Amino acid sequence: MTKVTDYISQAAGRTLFSIEIIPPLKGQNIDELFSSIAPLMEFKPPFVDVTYHREELIDRTGPNGQIVRVPIRKRPGTVGICARLMERFKVDAVPHVICGGFTKEETEDVLIDLYYLGIDNVLVLRGDAEKSAGVFLTKPGGHSYASELIEQVVQMNTGALLNQETISHPTNFCIGVAGYPEKHMDAVSFDSDFDYLKKKIELGADYIVTQMFFDNQKYFQFVERCRAHGITVPIIPGLKPLSTRRQLEILPKIFHLEMPEDLTKAVTSAKSDIDVRQVGVEWGIQQCKELMAYGVPVLHFYTMGKSDNVAQIAKAMF
Repeated sequence: MTKVTDYISQAAGRTLFSIEIIPPLKGQNIDELFSSIAPLMEFKPPFVDVTYHREELIDRTGPNGQIVRVPIRKRPGTVGICARLMERFKVDAVPHVICGGFTKEETEDVLIDLYYLGIDNVLVLRGDAEKSAGVFLTKPGGHSYASELIEQVVQMNTGALLNQETISHPTNFCIGVAGYPEKHMDAVSFDSDFDYLKKKIELGADYIVTQMFFDNQKYFQFVERCRAHGITVPIIPGLKPLSTRRQLEILPKIFHLEMPEDLTKAVTSAKSDIDVRQVGVEWGIQQCKELMAYGVPVLHFYTMGKSDNVAQIAKAMF
């Protein structure tokens, strides 16, 4: 398999196209997801990200009638999806590997599974907080920060496993990390957030994928600050076209980002969600034109398993 950074290097300045997909809910058919993203394959994404999801605690009635809280993983199957994805579409899979909800041993087992599949790329993240907790809580025996998880992956790349064990053929993971042009929601300041990012690069991360943004100036300022502080790795912009009026309200709340005034006016003036979707496509096209002129290595789309609006943008760009 080819590393993300090698794809970027081989492109020699040409902007690539990539997407991120979410595993279906437990019990749903994977073919529905694959059928949805199939139209995007004509734009030849060299790699596709697959998200990972922690367990959630839900209330169930026990045998004695008492309410008990039990863990359930609503979106399992990331490793299996990666295998099917590579087989069906002949693209490299980039699985997300997260701290939340996993012990170090469980993480090691996942990484070994990926190694056996020939997967050489991972996106390393802290992950979301458990919904019922509201704040991120470390699982006993797990990692608290993405930087700690990076160290574990780097150690495996040198042949070292946990408990003083070794692997006969070291892994060769290319490590991606998240960057936040508008600051991570839990960071106390832009400076502290940036310090954490720089630490992740120093520990061995190979590239950065940003949180979604709708104002390109936020991305440009983020890149310029990275370069000024010696961060030279590729910085991939993460993009998501608006598709409903409600997203104008919920996306800033969930991801702590700002909506440009022009985009807000266009959405609020739209008569229906169909019109909003077209506004999102047109805004996305203009975003991508400006980003490509800037020389971004990849246009990376958060598809949420849908493809029609992303396909319209990609058709205009590629």
